[in-house]
Amino acid sequence: MSRVLIVEDEERIASFVRKGLTANGFTTTVVGTGAEAVDYAVTGGFDLMLLDLGLPDTDGFDVLRRLRAMGVDTPVVILTARDGVRDTVTGLEIGADDYVTKPFRFEELLARVRLRMRTERTADLTVLHAGGLSLDLRTRRASVDESTVDLTAREFALLELLMRHPGQVLTRQQMLSHVWGYDYDPGSNVVDVFVRALRRKVGAERIVTVRGMGYRLAG
Repeated sequence: MSRVLIVEDEERIASFVRKGLTANGFTTTVVGTGAEAVDYAVTGGFDLMLLDLGLPDTDGFDVLRRLRAMGVDTPVVILTARDGVRDTVTGLEIGADDYVTKPFRFEELLARVRLRMRTERTADLTVLHAGGLSLDLRTRRASVDESTVDLTAREFALLELLMRHPGQVLTRQQMLSHVWGYDYDPGSNVVDVFVRALRRKVGAERIVTVRGMGYRLAG
C-alpha cells in the first residue's frame, strides 16, 4: 500500500485530502509544520509527499531545499494558493515533481499523485471493470456492454469513484469532496443531478439509491 505524507497546516484541507486518499487505498500521515515534514520525510517511509508552501514555521520551498540537499528523493507534489509562474518554476527547479494550485478538485490531485507514483507502482490499475461497465483511465474512454458512451469529465470522475468502490454506499458529501472539491457548497443537489445523467447513459439499474445515505454501484 502506497504511503503519502501530507504537509498541510490548514485542517480543513488536510482532512479533505487525507480522507480522499485513504478512500482510494493510500496510507496517509498528516503533519502541519516544516520541521515535522523534514523529520518524517528523512525516515524514507513514504512514497510521496504533498507539500503546502504556506507553512506556519517556514516556507515550503525551504523544506524542499533541505530535503533534496539531504538526499531525500521522495516525489513531491506542491500544494499552494500561489499561482504565479515564478513560484511554479522555482518549485520545479529546486526539486518538486508536480504543482497543484488551490482550490483544486480531488480528482485532479488524485491523478497527479497516481502519475508520480506510477513508476513505483507497476501494478497500477488503468482499466476498471464492473459488470458490463468499463473505464479506461488513460484514454478516458467509457463503455457499457462493449459500446462506447460519451461522458463529461465530471460524469467520468463520478463513475470512476463508484466503480472503485463497487457495492459500497457513498454519501453525497463523499461524492462532492472527491469530484467537486473541498470548497464546493455542501447543500448543492449537483450529485443527484449528475447521478440522473449517469443513469441515462449507463443504465438506471446500475446505480442504486440508498435512502437517507447516498448511492452505490450495483454488484
